[in-house]
Parts: sequence; C-alpha cells; structure tokens
Amino acid sequence: MPAGKAPFSLAEYDRRLAKTRAAMAKAGLDAIFVTDPSNQAWLTGYDGWSFYVHQGVIVPMEGEPVWWGRYMDAMGGLRTCWMAEENIVGYADNYVQSTIRHPMQDLAGHLKRLGLETTRIGVEMENYYYSAKAHAVLTEELPSATLIDATALVNWQRLVKSEEEIGFIRKAARITEKVIHTAIERAEPGLRKNELVADIYHAGIVGVDDDWGDYPAIVPLTPSGLDATAAHLTWNGDAMRAGEATFFELSGCYRRYHAPLCRTIYLGTPPQDMLDAEKAQLEGIAAGLEAARAGNRTSDVANAFLAVLEKHGIKREGRMGYPIGLSYPPDWGERTASIRTEDETILEPGMTFHFMPALWMESWGLETTETILITEDGPAETLCDVDRKLFVKN
Repeated sequence: MPAGKAPFSLAEYDRRLAKTRAAMAKAGLDAIFVTDPSNQAWLTGYDGWSFYVHQGVIVPMEGEPVWWGRYMDAMGGLRTCWMAEENIVGYADNYVQSTIRHPMQDLAGHLKRLGLETTRIGVEMENYYYSAKAHAVLTEELPSATLIDATALVNWQRLVKSEEEIGFIRKAARITEKVIHTAIERAEPGLRKNELVADIYHAGIVGVDDDWGDYPAIVPLTPSGLDATAAHLTWNGDAMRAGEATFFELSGCYRRYHAPLCRTIYLGTPPQDMLDAEKAQLEGIAAGLEAARAGNRTSDVANAFLAVLEKHGIKREGRMGYPIGLSYPPDWGERTASIRTEDETILEPGMTFHFMPALWMESWGLETTETILITEDGPAETLCDVDRKLFVKN
C-alpha cells in the first residue's frame, strides 16, 4: 500500500471493488466513471473538498481504479487513496472554468489510454456532480464508445455495511449524542439561534474522546415555531421564544460516516395536540422498529408506522427514511432504498437507515427519529442513546 492514508484495510477495498465489478458485469459494462464523491471515497479512500470541480474514479474490469481530477487535488489523492501513484492522475489548471476547453477532454484521453475508447462505459447521469455539459463533451470526445446511465450502481453496493463501516457509524453515533444533548441543554428563550448552532458545530467537530468530528453532509436544521412546519430550514439570528417548538435534525460525522438523529424541544407548556401527536409518533416508531427485521421489506417498516398513525387519526405522506453511511454535501442519504409504502427492498443484516417518521403540522413540527442497524435476528438496533421523547423546558 502506498503512502496514502486510506481509512480502511486493503481487504475492505478489494471487497468493494469485487461487488462493484459484479454489478458492472450484470449491467453489461466494461468500465464505469464515478463522479459522486461518496462513491469515490468508498472505492478509493479519496477525501478532499474538491468536488466543486470535475473529478472522478475510473473503474475498469481489471486492475486498480484510477482517481482523476485537478492536478493540485491529485496531491490529495496521493495522501488519501490506497492505489499506486501511477493510478492517481491530474489535469492542468487551465481546464478549470475555461470556455475554450473542458476537463472531459482530458478524461477522454485517459479512457483511451486504458483501451476503453470503443467500450460500454457507465456514467452517473442523475448525480449532483456530473453536468449536462460534461456528458455532452465526453460523448463528443468518445464517438466510438457507448455511454450508459449507471446512476446509483455503486450506491446500491454500499447498502449492506461491513463490520469496519459499522464501527465508524457507531463512532459517529457517539458524536451525534453529544451534539443533540448540546442543543437540548443550551436551548432557552432569548438565546439567538446562530449562537446555538455555533455550539452545535463546536460539539460536533471536537468529537468524543479520541474520535474527532468531521463536517456533516447537511448543516444543522434547527427551525422553530411556524418555521418548523417546513422540513429543511436552517437557522437565523432570531432569539428562541417561549411557546415554540424547535426540532433539531443533526448528525455527528466520523471519517465521513454519519448517524443522523432528530429530537424536538418545546420551551413552555406544549399544546395538547402536540402531546397527542407525540404519543402516536412514539408508538408508531416502536412498531416500525419491530418491523425492521432482516427478511422484511422497507415498505413493512413504513406500513407499520402509518398503521399506528391512522389509528390515532393522523395522516402523513412522504417517505419515512433512507439508507445512511458515508456521504458528502449536500446529503447524508445514500439515494437508493426508501422507507415508504411502495418500496420493496428486502432488509438485510448490516443495512443502516435513518428512520425518519417526522410530523409537520399546520402550526408546529415534531421530529423524533433514529439511526437504525438491521441485525441478524430481532428488531433493528438503534445506534444513538438519546431519550426518545418530546423534550420540554418550562
């Protein structure tokens, strides 16, 4: 292994490559070009804030993957990837934000060098990091190749976590506990929301003991009052007020692995309709966890939760969770299976999900969630140890 400090064993990367290549063979692909930074890191260990420029990983059917990106970022590849130095390549800086040349022209040259110019190459077309212009240029530069949509091919191989990965997620969960407790303990009327978020960030980055905290893929979501009726608002400089609920959707992050968790606090005396909804939500979560067993489907988890809500006269739409693990901004989900009524994904031991059955009502929001691990036997294990309840400060 070269000087790069990839976070996992070489055997773990071999396992990931073997899974990916089996999926490639099934899809009739000779190679794939992976642009999702989470997939890049999962395959090679590459970790850097460089995904704002074109970069990716070439995975042929044999040999080591090739990490390709901006030349100055290739230095980061040498520091973080497990591959040999000759398989970390960079393009010149005059390609960056140029109107007369494009990085895909350089990439095409490397694909030709690898003998792939007449082959079937998978690309991640439905991805934040692979632009329409990139696809157009690459198609023009490789007229004899066939570019196939391989969106989420690698993502699906990540669904079942190895023991090494689960160990990282458990470390992230300890950091998550710290940031959630920080948010709950600091919240009080008069505290400006930006000050609270600063404390949340500090707790998450400091980490727990020797396990340092990385930046999470989603910023702290901390809306209060009517803002909490929306799912994805962040924060402002307003002071927290009595008579309002605030939900915290947060995650610790360890070596890019996440363990998201949501809890809600009410400053004052909660209204009765919120207390009634809390009772239904907690009962529904318990039912969903019981259904989250190996061999069941993701839809079974959703249906178990919704059946409880229906019994309590509460209507809810939308999915109730998604797989989590290694991720980069703008999302800590893996974008594969979903916990929702129409998803038939079979649960397997080693899968990790953010079970996210939040409620957004007309005048308040109530988020209580869990990061869960599907086990060999029995219901799912919750990985964070935080009281599952509506927190109240009178």
